[in-house]
Amino acid sequence: MTTDFTVAARNVGVALVAPSGYPADDAAIARGIALLQAQGCQVHNYYDPAASYQRFGGTPASCQAQLEAAAANPEVQIIMAVRGGYGLSRLLPALDLAQLAASGKIFVGHSDFTVLQMALLAQTGSVSFAGPMLCSDFGREDASVFTIAHFWDCLRCDSHRITVPAAGNPAVDTGGTLWGGNLTILNHLLGTPYFPQIEDGILFIEDINEHPYRIERMLLQLLHAGVLAQQKAIILGDFSGYRVTDYDRGYDFDAMLSYIRAQLTIPILTGLPFGHVADKLTLPVGGHAQLASDAASFQLTLAAYPGIAR
Repeated sequence: MTTDFTVAARNVGVALVAPSGYPADDAAIARGIALLQAQGCQVHNYYDPAASYQRFGGTPASCQAQLEAAAANPEVQIIMAVRGGYGLSRLLPALDLAQLAASGKIFVGHSDFTVLQMALLAQTGSVSFAGPMLCSDFGREDASVFTIAHFWDCLRCDSHRITVPAAGNPAVDTGGTLWGGNLTILNHLLGTPYFPQIEDGILFIEDINEHPYRIERMLLQLLHAGVLAQQKAIILGDFSGYRVTDYDRGYDFDAMLSYIRAQLTIPILTGLPFGHVADKLTLPVGGHAQLASDAASFQLTLAAYPGIAR
């Protein structure tokens, strides 16, 4: 695994866009840009703090323009979200998803960026990447070696294998289309033209600040809509930031998970390093994954996704 931040991606063009919330920490932007440049990236910043609007990175029109300009720039290989939050849903009716997909750019981010990733997969079948963003990852004061090294290691290969220590999971040996992201966003898009119809897939999900009963409710919505029954496996990433109270009387995340597992015939695994956490994997949304699990760990072999030249 790459650990030298200074030689990771020489001459790779990275475009920064803020189609969701505006960054609240200007210092994080500066740190993130500096780290990308130290790694050899050519940074093209399409986010203008002066153009931010209300809680967003711009008006819907200016956020759309950021994405379109980044996609049209021949010097850009990667389009990275500055941050998540909320806002991409506002852009969907106006976005030319086919044109964004045809640009051949590598779109990367998580949280609200799941909106664009699902829309691209549903409308064009193109692969994007659930992974780090500028402010929360590259711009951290203590940037994660794990996160950034895995990001470049994944993108610089046409296949990649991940081994995750995780106890207590069921034995699994299966493969399928890897897809998913933020659970709230998946539920938000359900029933729209922007929700992918994936059969025999491996669904990964994460969320933050959601009480276990809300997570259960969202999973039941996907179950009742017939989505979960079409999958071969579900892998849970990080679900943190919630608070249980005395009223819950022992109902916590583990109780919720036990109940959901009892409702499904497909395996549910836990322990995926992904979500609103410092250490996260980069995952090709729409790529192929082979999943093998035993009582001590699970392994994901990722393939069928675009990358960057070594």
